[in-house]
Parts: sequence; C-alpha cells; structure tokens
Amino acid sequence: MASLAAVNPNVSQLRTTAVAATLRSCQLFAGLPGSDLEEVAAFSQLRSMEKGEYLFREGDRSEGFYVVQRGSVNVHRVSPAGKEQVISIFRAGSSFAEASLSTESGYPADARALESTSVILVPKAPFVALLARRPDLALRMLASMSMHLRVLVGLVEDMTLKDVETRFINWLLKRCDVSRPGLQEFALEGTKRVLAAELSTSSETLSRTFAALREAGLLEVEGNLLRVPDAAALNAHFHRLLGER
Repeated sequence: MASLAAVNPNVSQLRTTAVAATLRSCQLFAGLPGSDLEEVAAFSQLRSMEKGEYLFREGDRSEGFYVVQRGSVNVHRVSPAGKEQVISIFRAGSSFAEASLSTESGYPADARALESTSVILVPKAPFVALLARRPDLALRMLASMSMHLRVLVGLVEDMTLKDVETRFINWLLKRCDVSRPGLQEFALEGTKRVLAAELSTSSETLSRTFAALREAGLLEVEGNLLRVPDAAALNAHFHRLLGER
C-alpha cells in the first residue's frame, strides 16, 4: 500500500513545516532563517516514546542529537551500585545530546521518557555537513553545549551539599526572588518522584523534608504547587544549615 505521503505530497511538506516550527522554539535554532530551518527539518526524523521507554542507553552509537517536541525526557547515569543520578530533565523546546556529535564513543548517559513524548532526531552526518558550511550555526552549537556544561557544574555544586534538606532548599531558592517580600509560588514541572531523583534521594525522604519545612512555616504544598511564604526567611534558614550564620 502506498504511504500517505506518496498519495498526497502535501503531507510531507506539512510534516517538514511542523518540525521546523519545533526547531524554531529551540534556543539552538532561534533566529535562524526559515529556509535554514526547513533544510534541517527535511532531514530530521520524528520519534515517539511511551512513558518509561528509553530513547538511548549509555554507550549506544550516536545517531545525532534531539529536540523535544512534546513531553519530557530524563537524561541520567546509573552508578555501578545501580543508583540513578538525574543529569537533567528536558522538556518541549529543549535540545540535548549535542556533545555526541563530536565523538565516536556513543551517548554518555541514558535517556528515558517521563511521559508520552515526541522528539525530533537531528541526524549526525547531514547536520555536521551543514555545520561545515555554516560557521554561525556551529557557534550556536557551542553556546548550547556551554549551557549544558553550566547545568552539570551546578549539579556538582548541589551534590556537595550534605543532606537532602539543604539540597532541596537550594533548589527552591534558585526559583525564588529572595529580595521580594511576600508569598511566592510555582508549580513542579514534573512529579515529586522526578524531583526526588534530581536531588539524588528517595520520594519518602523528600516527603519528610516537605513535612519538616511545612512545620517550620517555610513551605506550603498543595498537590504540585509549592508556596514559599517568606523567601528571605528560607534563605536565612539555608545559611544556618550551612553553618554560615
């Protein structure tokens, strides 16, 4: 049976246009002319995953890098003891695995869908050929990889904090404006289980940390909504835990 695209050539163009629209939302491709976006979209591939499905495993041969179209992807490594350490959670518009373009050693981590997810694979060979012709795009790639490196440096800094409470408060403070008085609130982008993995702890330990901070009047929790009544007080508590005050 002939494919839908073969029966109707417009389907292929609609697919390319949709992929180009997703690429435009990614920082790596922001500001690129439409003709360039369509060139990348034409050789890119759409992939869908169910919750829990792996996109790739550590050491798998690199096919290229990815841009999340919808859903979310957990990129992590697993220690010899079997402990999972989340490197980052990538959501719609985010790119990841760019570093694998410059190495033959394969992907350096595992990538798993946290929910029903669609990603765009930008294949290695045609994209590297495009970079050779477009040094401006190569500079964008370096900027994107630099941003991922900053995330990793931040992860290392966070892991030096000794206990879950200080790591979680540090995570909260990064999302608050300490100089602004009054209630501040934000929603978790994923589940509490995902947040626990990001903080390198268990869901049970994170729940106990939530309870301790609620009892201290430093945090309010309603479903996936977190409220910080007084960011300055939370910051002062954080520094006391570090022994700085």
